[in-house]
Amino acid sequence: MDELDQKLNATFDGKVLRKDLLHRIKKGTNVPTFVLEFLLAKYCASNDQAELDAGMEAVLSSLQENYVRPDEANAAQSRVATKGQHRFIDKVHVRYVEKEKRHWAALENFNSQRIAIGEKFYRDNDRLLEGGIWAEVTLAHNDIEEDDYAFSIVDLRPIQLTRFDFERYAEGRAAFTRDEWLAAVLRSVGLEPSKLSKRVQMHFIARLAALVEPNYNYIELGPRGTGKSYFFSEFSPYATLISGGQATKATLFYNNARRKVGLVGFWDTVAFDEVGGIKVKDPDTIQIMKDFMANGRFSRGAEVIADASLSFVGNIDVSVQQVVRSNEHDLFQPLPPELDLAVMDRFAAYIPGWEMPKNSSEFLTSRYGFITDYLAEAFHYQFKHTNRYEEVSKRIRLGKAIEGRDEKGIKKTVCAFLKVLHPKDPPTDEEFEEYVAYATECRRRVKEQMNKRKPDDEFAQINLSYFKASGEEVVVFCPESKDAPATQEPARRRLSQVGEQPSETLEVRPAVQPAPIVATEHSAVPLPIAPTPAAFAPPAVELKEQHFSILYGDTGYSYESIIGPYLQGAKAVVIEDPYIRLQHQIHNFVRFCETLLKAGTVKKISLITGYDDKTQLADIAEKLDELKQSLLELDVELEVKLNPNIHDREIRLDNGWVIKIGRGLDFYQKPGGWFEVGANDLSLRKCLETKVDIFRA
Repeated sequence: MDELDQKLNATFDGKVLRKDLLHRIKKGTNVPTFVLEFLLAKYCASNDQAELDAGMEAVLSSLQENYVRPDEANAAQSRVATKGQHRFIDKVHVRYVEKEKRHWAALENFNSQRIAIGEKFYRDNDRLLEGGIWAEVTLAHNDIEEDDYAFSIVDLRPIQLTRFDFERYAEGRAAFTRDEWLAAVLRSVGLEPSKLSKRVQMHFIARLAALVEPNYNYIELGPRGTGKSYFFSEFSPYATLISGGQATKATLFYNNARRKVGLVGFWDTVAFDEVGGIKVKDPDTIQIMKDFMANGRFSRGAEVIADASLSFVGNIDVSVQQVVRSNEHDLFQPLPPELDLAVMDRFAAYIPGWEMPKNSSEFLTSRYGFITDYLAEAFHYQFKHTNRYEEVSKRIRLGKAIEGRDEKGIKKTVCAFLKVLHPKDPPTDEEFEEYVAYATECRRRVKEQMNKRKPDDEFAQINLSYFKASGEEVVVFCPESKDAPATQEPARRRLSQVGEQPSETLEVRPAVQPAPIVATEHSAVPLPIAPTPAAFAPPAVELKEQHFSILYGDTGYSYESIIGPYLQGAKAVVIEDPYIRLQHQIHNFVRFCETLLKAGTVKKISLITGYDDKTQLADIAEKLDELKQSLLELDVELEVKLNPNIHDREIRLDNGWVIKIGRGLDFYQKPGGWFEVGANDLSLRKCLETKVDIFRA
């Protein structure tokens, strides 16, 4: 052990472990870091090599016995059925099924969606209902034939500390210098600080800011393989990582149908992975996001206040040096058009991910660091219970170029550094100025790129500065763009006068409108213009009544091609079809619902269908209820009415159009097999003969 190892063990006995033990196990399993360290702390809290070896064997044995791999789900279920009960380490979700008026648990790797669970478990752990948690779960087998479930949860212990003493944590910090504590934090996340430059160390601390500072929004774009999303998927049980496809207002903010707050109400940090792939069809989502990023509140029928920080991480596949010297492009280029200047202005910091080293074993530490869960609890406590903003406001002095959102972003970044590196006692003037300089640089990076996009001078004050304790003013620059005139003094596009013909256009990067040529002193330079939704809207088509026949064996007909054009502005759709009962018919209805979702405006779907004595009503109800829950996540309500006397087939849109298909939704021939053309793409599948009538009501 080196000096820092000895000091950590003496000050935080039982709260630290050797990080190389984690690396040895981590390579052979996809279990999150905080779960593995939960087991390591349980079995390997010793300095004696013989005890460590025995503890490692116990950890591996526990993983082999209790951790379920996805491909072993059937064997795990059989084990519970044979033994009566068994303990597992798995991620547990709980969902409320409205039709049955009860809660069901699901275990991810155990691969069971219908596990009985007692109220006390999800009442004591809210996050079971929003995103799920990792836990030690004891499952029992249910032998009662009349019950409609095979397994039940008899014990559940979340894998996280049950108690945390912040005062003890803060007192322990006093035994370390700032640089020692910085090294201890980096070792706790598995990195060896001696292999990293001081600047890169600051970048890693900045990544932790969203875990300690509420309503803190930042972005990091950089190459692949630099660990951008690690902290949110592995490091903290209080952070959740979502892909862009899940960015709906019901999932993120508030589900009106369920009257439930979304992810921002249950997690300290919500991170968007691969932010360049975010697809947002409902513009309300971005508007609510802007409100929330600005002040931590929004209104969707009810006023909602939440503390979650939003982190945006993604890849940048272009040369940074070329971008900063280009009049066309900026460092926000990978972002989708929905994340406009108003969203960017709400970023407190832009971390330069291109300066981060690629993941490599040479940067991993074999020294002692905090148990990940212990440090995560320390961060969570500060997130919820400490506020350093007033302390920073009294001490910081910023230059005149710094405007409202600049000031707020810089101060919140400095607050985060204080919470991570100085949980209780204030830093020295030199340390404080170091944090202010870094925070100012990260905010300047945001403002520089916005200034390149904006055709006027709204964001032109990019020379952000601060005052040292000595009274000296320091203007902060971003190292990548300091000597790039295209970023420091971007050319402005000339605004067209009234009645003037628009300039010729040049081809520019995808996802933005063509930029007009701008005459400058030296050359004509195209500048990007922020895209607007109207730029991507399909041209308006005059809709007409149609009456046509589909012949037997015809192809080229899908729900989207028939009904899609008539969905413009439709918010409610009623489908009357007596034959939504068999497996393939329900599949057809799911595809029809997907067509409605693509329209982007439909909020309610009503299905009226029939059944006969041979139909298993319970089976229909279960499948349609699963679809109903899925649509609720997208803020779309599905209402199902069963009527045994129905015989007409009709689709009614609340914008006045009626579509009648003689065979209803089931006008396709059954495919000969699921591996032939047309099995999945309905436009390629052969049809049965039917008539289609589309008219205004």
